[in-house]
Amino acid sequence: MSQITNTILMIRPVAFRMNEETAVNNYFQEDIKAKTLDINSKAQQEFDAFVAKLRAVGVQVIVEHDDLSMDTPDSIFPNNWVSFHADGTVGLYPMFAENRRRERREEIITRLENEGFHVEGFMDYTPAEDEGFFLEGTGSLLLDRVHNKAYCALSPRADEGLFIEFCEDFEYDPVVFTANQTVHNQRMPIYHTNVMMALAENFAIICLDTIDDKYEKKNVLKHLKESKKEVITISEAQMHQFAGNMLQVKGKDHTYMVMSEAARSSLTPDQVRAIQKHTKILSSDLTTIETCGGGSARCMMAEVFLPKKE
Repeated sequence: MSQITNTILMIRPVAFRMNEETAVNNYFQEDIKAKTLDINSKAQQEFDAFVAKLRAVGVQVIVEHDDLSMDTPDSIFPNNWVSFHADGTVGLYPMFAENRRRERREEIITRLENEGFHVEGFMDYTPAEDEGFFLEGTGSLLLDRVHNKAYCALSPRADEGLFIEFCEDFEYDPVVFTANQTVHNQRMPIYHTNVMMALAENFAIICLDTIDDKYEKKNVLKHLKESKKEVITISEAQMHQFAGNMLQVKGKDHTYMVMSEAARSSLTPDQVRAIQKHTKILSSDLTTIETCGGGSARCMMAEVFLPKKE
């Protein structure tokens, strides 16, 4: 079992803007006073440049276009509604924002099948939406696929019961904790685990300052050390530059830790060296996407681990 893949699915936006439905608990979003059309066009430019950089180093990027009729401003972040697993299972996830539920489109799964991937079946958690419980894919779930551990920071978008159910279904050991950020002098839950933490093959990037409970912090570190991950810590200020929102992928000749330009610029020389000991760094400017969308490089990439058809 591999921790990383060289195939990712990305959705090119057509109606990108600040999503008013997600802004209620995503404190990373800011409202840019620009016309929505301008914002979408800038986001498309950032998206296209990012895809070109990934393809240039040999990452297989499957680009699917968003559907304008759906009015899905956050479709650029597909990793929240779907996950693709090595046994051919596709996970479908319950989304907090009603307008994000429309992102789940059957034709995207069909596209992967047309690209030669085998889908064995579905694990569908979406009925939980009706009960008001959510678990937003690999935004909420950080999977150590080699050591069968799943990390989850609980929040309004990551329900503990659903997380445990996922771990039972996919045979992962659950590592549960709460991660907070300071908003108007109050400690508030961080909306997604993958903005404060990233798991690579041999190391983990983590903002330990967000885990206020000493026992939980100790437990997370214990699991990372058991899995022989070098722990590279980032500050809360760096997390706000999306330094936790990274993903390691396989290129043609090397592996790459993929991040935004903002995340890359926020890193200290020591942190850069610590990462480059294990892998190369690939960064791209995602300013508009980060500011309006409140998500960054990792959120834009849905990893494809599905087996190829024989």
